[in-house]
Amino acid sequence: MIDIKLLRDNPEIVRASQRARGADESLVDQVLDADEKRRSSLQQFEQLRSQQKTVSKEVGAAMGRLSKAKKAGEDTAALEVEAEAARTRAGDLAAEVKRLEAAADTEGQRYDTLLRALDNVIIDGVPAGGEDDFDTLETVGTPREFDFEPLDHLALGEKLGAIDMERGAKVSGSRFYYLRGAGARLSTALMAFAQSIAAEEGFTPLVVPTLVSAATMGGTGYLDAHDDVYHLADDDLYLTGTSEVALAGYHTDEIIDLADGPLRYTATSTCYRREAGSYGKDTRGIFRVHQFTKTEMFVFCRPEEAVAEHQNLLRIERRLLDALELPYRVIDVAAGDLGGSAARKFDCEAWVPTQGKYRELTSTSNCTTYQARRLGIRYRTDEGRTDYVATLNGTMLTDTRPIVALLENNQQPDGSVRVPAALQPFIGTEVLQPVG
Repeated sequence: MIDIKLLRDNPEIVRASQRARGADESLVDQVLDADEKRRSSLQQFEQLRSQQKTVSKEVGAAMGRLSKAKKAGEDTAALEVEAEAARTRAGDLAAEVKRLEAAADTEGQRYDTLLRALDNVIIDGVPAGGEDDFDTLETVGTPREFDFEPLDHLALGEKLGAIDMERGAKVSGSRFYYLRGAGARLSTALMAFAQSIAAEEGFTPLVVPTLVSAATMGGTGYLDAHDDVYHLADDDLYLTGTSEVALAGYHTDEIIDLADGPLRYTATSTCYRREAGSYGKDTRGIFRVHQFTKTEMFVFCRPEEAVAEHQNLLRIERRLLDALELPYRVIDVAAGDLGGSAARKFDCEAWVPTQGKYRELTSTSNCTTYQARRLGIRYRTDEGRTDYVATLNGTMLTDTRPIVALLENNQQPDGSVRVPAALQPFIGTEVLQPVG
C-alpha cells in the first residue's frame, strides 16, 4: 500500500498517478475521508477509555471509603449512594467505550480496504495510457529474413518431437501441454542457464513454496483485481503465478539487515495462471499457458537504491537475451498496463517471426515500498529508526516463451533448429534434429 503521509500531504500526486493509470481518482478522496473518520473515531475511543480509567479509580476509592465506614460502624447511607452512582457511571462508560471501540474497528477496516485499493504511485517518466502506449527504449538485433516459408513454434515442436499439445489437453484440458525430448531438454537448459547467470550476479538461490497464504498473496498485490489466481478453497491457499510471491514473503514482519547492501534472491519454480482474461488469445501452442517454469529475481533494498537496482535487473535480463541471440526490444510499460504494485516496469520483448511482432519474454518491476508496507518488511536506517524497504522483481527466463522465440528464430529449412552457443553446454548439442 502507499504511504498515507504522502496521500495526506500531496493528494494531487496520487490523483495524477491514478489518472495516468486510467484508475479511479475518487479513491483518493474516499481514502482521505476514511482516514479522517478513523483518526477521529480512535481519538474519541482513547479519550473515553482514559476517562474510564479515572472513573474506575473513583469507584475503587468510593468502595474503599464505604468499606472503612462499615468497619467503623458509621452511617454508610450517603457512601452507599456515592458508590452506587460511581458503579453506574463506570458501567455506562464501559458500554460506551465498547461501542466506540467497535466503531473505531469498523472505520479502521474501511480505511484499510480503501487504502489497499489504491495502486502504487507511478514514478515520474512512466508513460500514461494503456497497453499500446508504451515507450520503446531500445531495439536490439534485426528480425531475420527467411529464404523459405518459416514454421511456427508448434509445427516445429511437433517435427522435433518437442511439444505435445494433444496429450496435454487430454490429461488436463486446454492450455496444457507436454514438453518431451528436445523440448524438455530446452526447458531444463534454460532454467540451468538462468541460475548460472544468477549465481554469477551474486543472487542467493532459494527453493520456494508454490502454495501460499492469503496474507502473502494479498501482501504482494496479487489478490487486487486479479482473476488469474488459482485458489484452493478447502485449504485457503493460493497457487503462485510467479515465485515473486514467495520471495516477497520470505522476510514478512522482519527488520532486515541492509548494512552490507541489498538482499538479492533467485528462485526457479512452477507457476500457475488461470489466464481468465485471455479467452481466444494465443490459443495455438505454448505462448500463453496455465502452467510453466520460471526463474525469478527478487531484491530487498533501501528506497533510495531502488532505481539503480531496477536498472541492474534490466541489465541482467538483457544479458540473458543477448546470450540467446534473440532480436528484442526494451519497452517502458505504460501506467495503465502496470500491475497495481508496480511503480514502473520494463519489458523485454523478443521477435516472433510467424506472428510478425515482438512478444514479452521478461519483465522487471520496481514496487518501491508498496509490498513491504503490506508485508511489514523494514530495515534500520543509519539514524537507528526503522523504515520500509523497497522491493523489486525481475523475470530471468520462463521455459515456454523463450522456446517459442528460439524455435522460430533459429529454424532451418529442413525443420532442424540451431541451438545458441550459450545453451549448448546445458543441452549437449548444436542442432535439434527432427524425429521420425
